[in-house]
Amino acid sequence: MNIGDKVPEFLLPDQNGIQRTNKNLKSPLVLFFYPKDDTPGCTIETNDFNKLLPKFKKLNCEVLGVSKDSLKSHDKFRDKYKIKFDLLADEKLEVIK
Repeated sequence: MNIGDKVPEFLLPDQNGIQRTNKNLKSPLVLFFYPKDDTPGCTIETNDFNKLLPKFKKLNCEVLGVSKDSLKSHDKFRDKYKIKFDLLADEKLEVIK
């Protein structure tokens, strides 16, 4: 995928186990992928998106992070760093055609 490409419709659980689909999300959507919760580089990246969240909101963008970590791991990571956007788990990725 490239910047600006349309994302295929997806169904992924967030850190609370709530199924999220991009069909119901704001557009534009900032969707970033990272390898692992609470690792040095991924923590920096996620905290940077968290700091920029007010600017994204002014542009009416929704921010979501995606990794293969468990929902429990995402929940702990969000709490530890006070992340104000949802993290999706792609371990159960379902692409809807």
